[in-house]
Amino acid sequence: MMHTAELLQVYMEHRGDAITIPGRGGRHWVPMSDEPHRDVPLGDPAMGGHSGFGLGLALAQPDRKIVLFDSEGDILMSLGILTTIAEQNPTNLYHFMLDNEVYATTGGQPVPNAKNVDYAAFAKAAGYPKALAFTEIEDFTRELPGILSEPGPVFVALKVFPEIQNEAIGNRRPWQVRSRTDVVGGLRDSLK
Repeated sequence: MMHTAELLQVYMEHRGDAITIPGRGGRHWVPMSDEPHRDVPLGDPAMGGHSGFGLGLALAQPDRKIVLFDSEGDILMSLGILTTIAEQNPTNLYHFMLDNEVYATTGGQPVPNAKNVDYAAFAKAAGYPKALAFTEIEDFTRELPGILSEPGPVFVALKVFPEIQNEAIGNRRPWQVRSRTDVVGGLRDSLK
């Protein structure tokens, strides 16, 4: 298994000029990113919302690389998005999924059948041209440059350690430092 912050650090080294939607990895990504104008941290929208937003952004900006860090909980809440992404075939979308086997933001409830689900197989069966899975940081580090150099859509399942948040949502230390309006406005300005 990998630590989310560790794999995001590896990604940052290969980001290039990609627009990044950090999804459930946002609390690690926001403080480490050195190009927030190309980040789209949405906070914690309704489960399943990141991938649909990522698809929309990829279709709206076909000449820009879009990198999304999703979660298995989000995927399970909106499994149909995999077929929709595959059908739309955005060659600029790189869909990474953080799989910690629990619903970490709501207290750590276990994801049903978590140890046996093959999310890369789901994506492949849904029609993604390429789907991979990694459990070790060394393998991810070695393969990431090649993944980002190929056309998408690509789905990459990443097995990560759970970082369960047991405190009430209102008591959590906020990591989202910009409002959604500021995030979208900043991105819009950077695309001009």
